[in-house]
Amino acid sequence: MKFYKFDKEIGKEVTHFDSNFIMSQIVKTEKTAQIGCMHLEANGVIGFHKAVVSQLLLIVAGEGWVRSDDTSKTPVKTGEAIYWEKGEGHETTTNTGLTAIVIESEELNPSEFMY
Repeated sequence: MKFYKFDKEIGKEVTHFDSNFIMSQIVKTEKTAQIGCMHLEANGVIGFHKAVVSQLLLIVAGEGWVRSDDTSKTPVKTGEAIYWEKGEGHETTTNTGLTAIVIESEELNPSEFMY
């Protein structure tokens, strides 16, 4: 399990085409990627299971905890991303609720863009 940030503070200003915004790059894939949004209510759980393919979980609202095969519960919050490799066991829980975008692909390398 690896942790990254995608909040505004690590982004870069974009001014092309008369734009004015901050972009936090996340990932680029050459292979097919599946992207979804998970909505966990208070006391929600994504139960412990092995990752079928590598996946990146981006917390976009709320807070909770994650764990993997090798780690105990670690707190996570908005603006943080968690990466699990294919075959790695993992779980996500929350007391208060959270919303997350999940990106799953055979080819994910978030360390190319994220810190």
